[in-house]
Amino acid sequence: MRLPRGFRAALIAVSAIALVGGCASRVPDPAPSQTSGAAEAPFPVEVAAPGGKPLTLAKRPERIVSLNPTSTESLFAIGAGKQVVAVDDQSNFPAEAPKTTLSGFKPNVEAIAGHQPDLVIASNDVEGVVAGLEKLKIPVLLLPAAKTLDEAYGQISILGQATGQGTPANDVVNKMKGEISKLVRETPRPAEGLKYYHELDPTFYTVTSKTFIGQIYAQFGLVNIADAADKTGSGYPQLSAEQVVNAAPRLIFLADVRCCGQNAAAVGGRPGWSTVPAVREGGVVALDDDIASRWGPRVVDLVRTVSQAVTAAGKK
Repeated sequence: MRLPRGFRAALIAVSAIALVGGCASRVPDPAPSQTSGAAEAPFPVEVAAPGGKPLTLAKRPERIVSLNPTSTESLFAIGAGKQVVAVDDQSNFPAEAPKTTLSGFKPNVEAIAGHQPDLVIASNDVEGVVAGLEKLKIPVLLLPAAKTLDEAYGQISILGQATGQGTPANDVVNKMKGEISKLVRETPRPAEGLKYYHELDPTFYTVTSKTFIGQIYAQFGLVNIADAADKTGSGYPQLSAEQVVNAAPRLIFLADVRCCGQNAAAVGGRPGWSTVPAVREGGVVALDDDIASRWGPRVVDLVRTVSQAVTAAGKK
């Protein structure tokens, strides 16, 4: 059975987090922006994700292959798009990204090498891709799924260092921080935390507060109904329909809209769900599946959607 896009992304996040274990510590804030690109640090540079293997790049890469949609979005956001020659089949944003049939889930070393990259960026070392590319003297930068906003900011800064786009990368991070801080600060909140349910797919896989997505909701004081149900501590438990209904969330966020055709009407039509406060009060929120599963610059759009939902719920 083919897993929905949102849940596939969750599984990738779980496996990536398992790889880095507890080593993904807080990423320091980027240095203040410089006034000119000419002031960028010269190559060679050494870059690495927290806890990851350091990678030394002798010169600025001009033929980058991205096997991770989040990295693809970040590369284009920081002005490194012209250095990207190929992206994986899930990288659908921005539209000008050179999308190919390359897979980040089952990477093919020969197919990747065919694009003659001088840098490959991936979120996970699967199918022996790192060793295979290193045998061909092709460097690989691993940027696993971020678990916090600080890690997401840090990865954008790392991409800036790796591509010679340090200043614009810092500018992107600073803009994200400012916009997110403003949204959180200015969002009115009810006296009591709102309970919510984030749906990854129609079989009720969800996220807990320990995940990247869960931490975004937590900034608004939202209460996750899945936290107590995560007996294994995976961060991605599967609930039952009865558990969701009994928890009575006032907000339901759907990350399975495009992949699985879910919307407010579909949720309201589920047996027994008409009694859920989120359904009764118009608190079912459709998310963009892709934005809800990535940790790049468009996370600001997700934060904005959550802010709007919290504001609307507080008026009811």
